[in-house]
Amino acid sequence: MANTPSAKKAARKIARRTVVNGARRSRVRTFLRKVEEAIASGNAESAKSALSAAEPEIMRAAQKGVLHKNTASRKVSRLAARVRSISA
Repeated sequence: MANTPSAKKAARKIARRTVVNGARRSRVRTFLRKVEEAIASGNAESAKSALSAAEPEIMRAAQKGVLHKNTASRKVSRLAARVRSISA
């Protein structure tokens, strides 16, 4: 356990950030799931709208440090390719 006042404060800050990051990660997963479900249903229009809603959420998570920026870009790129393939 933390002994010094600064270490105790750091532990409190980490606990707060963990909660916030968990909420952000959960939110991203929800948006990803919506895109996956739309792709699975084969509905190109709903897949496009789900992707356009998910993309800013994924990139925001990358900006906030929940995801690495390359990971976020890769996820968006692969989802966009899958959405394009069902609409073609």
